[in-house]
Amino acid sequence: MTELFVGHGSRVTMHFTLKLETGDVVDSTVGKQPAVFEFGDGNLPSGFESCIQGMKAGESASFEITPEHGFGMPNPNNIQEFKRDQFAPDMPLEVGAVLSFADAAKSELPGVVKEVHPDRVVVDFNHPLAGRTLTFEVEVLDVQPVEQTG
Repeated sequence: MTELFVGHGSRVTMHFTLKLETGDVVDSTVGKQPAVFEFGDGNLPSGFESCIQGMKAGESASFEITPEHGFGMPNPNNIQEFKRDQFAPDMPLEVGAVLSFADAAKSELPGVVKEVHPDRVVVDFNHPLAGRTLTFEVEVLDVQPVEQTG
């Protein structure tokens, strides 16, 4: 049997740890269920996928991911202001709270409350890791071909 490498047409099982510039861990599968994804399925930003392309089971590596290759730069247009009365009167609105909104396609869109005023609320819809340089530590556990269906 030939050894498979991470790339198009592969299903990858891996452990990963994602860290901020400060070394603080944002997310990790270490000690938990490993992550499984199909290369190119959109579950990982393309900048993360390009780092692990060509790796094989048993390999580990650490990569620095710049904002341009990770979650992008914050877009000022993604910060929206709403009238306070657009929220339920009993809804607790605190800075840092994550609220769920529906976009035009009725998909769920999370937003982080940035400011709360008596008459308005400022919500940031940028990805929370936008603008951050990240360290992506990976251990590839298994690489399998994606099963083709008829």
